[in-house]
Amino acid sequence: MSGAHGLGRVAARRLALACLAGLFVSAGTAFAHHELAAKFDTSKTTTLAGIVTAVDWRNPHTHVFFNVKDKQGDASNWAIELDNTIVLEKSGWRADTLRAGDALTVRGHPARDGTRQISGDTVTQTATGQKVLFAKDTTPAPPKTPRATPRGPDGHPLLGGPDGYWGYPSSTVLVQNGAAVKMDADGLLANLADAPKVAPFQPWALGVYRHRQERQLRDDPMFLNCKPPGGVRYLQSPLGFQLIEDRVRQRVFVLIGSGNHNYRIVYLDGRKNVGQVRGDDDNPLYYGRGVGKWEGDTLVVETAGFNEDFWFTNGGLPHTNLLSMTERFSRPSFDTLHYEVRIDDPGAYTQPWSASWDLRWVDGQELPVFFCQENRS
Repeated sequence: MSGAHGLGRVAARRLALACLAGLFVSAGTAFAHHELAAKFDTSKTTTLAGIVTAVDWRNPHTHVFFNVKDKQGDASNWAIELDNTIVLEKSGWRADTLRAGDALTVRGHPARDGTRQISGDTVTQTATGQKVLFAKDTTPAPPKTPRATPRGPDGHPLLGGPDGYWGYPSSTVLVQNGAAVKMDADGLLANLADAPKVAPFQPWALGVYRHRQERQLRDDPMFLNCKPPGGVRYLQSPLGFQLIEDRVRQRVFVLIGSGNHNYRIVYLDGRKNVGQVRGDDDNPLYYGRGVGKWEGDTLVVETAGFNEDFWFTNGGLPHTNLLSMTERFSRPSFDTLHYEVRIDDPGAYTQPWSASWDLRWVDGQELPVFFCQENRS
C-alpha cells in the first residue's frame, strides 16, 4: 500500500471521484462477461464469410457487424461477438483494426436463440488471411530474480503501490480447498455430478447451484444487469484491483478494475463492523463492510453485511445476507499477492469453508477502467 500522495494520476483521480460520489455504499455496474455456453451453442460450429458494415467497440463485448449473402445472393446482417475492449487492446488491436468494407471469414458458435449472432472464435481477413481481433492476454512471466517484499515505515508489507495493480489471478473460480473439480474459467462445471464437491452446500443451495449450472450460467446478474462483482468476484477478475492506503484516516481503499469506478473501504481504526459514519445505516451492500487489522505480515479483514442481489463468485455459488468472510492479504514477494478467504454463510452452507489463490503484480501500468453497458451482451 502507499499513501494517496504516491498514487498514479489515474488512480488518484479515481479515488477522488469515488470519494465524492460515495460509491462504497452501493456499487454501480461491473464487468459483465458471460459464459460462452450461456449465449452460444458450443456443440455447433459455423463458418461465415461477409463484408464488415460496422464495428461497435464497447464493453462488455466488442461486436463486429457484417453482411453475409445466402445461396440466393440475398444479404443479412450478422453480429460477431468478441472479447472486451481492454483485453483486445492489450492484445494489440484497436477500434479501427477492421473497417467497413473489409472482407472477413469467421468461425465460431451460433447463438442459442437462433438470432444472427456468432462467437468470434477465429476472425480472418479474407484478402490477407491474417487472423485479427483475437485475445492473448497471458500472465506475465515472473522476473528472473525475485524481488523482495516492500515495507512501509511501520514494518508492515506494502500491499500495493502507486505504479501498478494486482491482476492475473491464479484461479478465477471459488472451490473449497482440497476439492478436485474441473470447471472452466467462468466457473462452468465440466461434469455436473461434481457440484456437491465444490462447497458444503445446504440442500436448497445445492439445488440453486445445479440449476444455474444447468442453464450454463445464463442467469448471471452481472451479465444480464451489470450487477457489481461483489464478494470475492472482483478478486477473480482479469481486470484486477489496487490497494491504496490512507494512513491518516487508517483505512484502505480497494479500487476495482472490473467495476465502473467501484471501490470498497477496509477500516483499520478499530471500529465495529456496523453501519459507518456518513455510511450505509447497516443496509446490506454488494461489497459488504470490511474492518481489518494486521497479524504479523498479513492484513486480516472481516467482511460482512452483503445483500443477495448478485453472485458473489464466478460459477453461480449462492449466498444469503448471513454471508461473512475472513480475508487474509499477504505479499510474500514484490510480485505476488496471496489471498485466502474463509466463507461463513449458515444460510447456504453447512459449515465454514476456505479457498485461496495468488495474484500477480502488473508493474508500471494503470488499473484498467471498465464501464459495463447494460443490454449489450
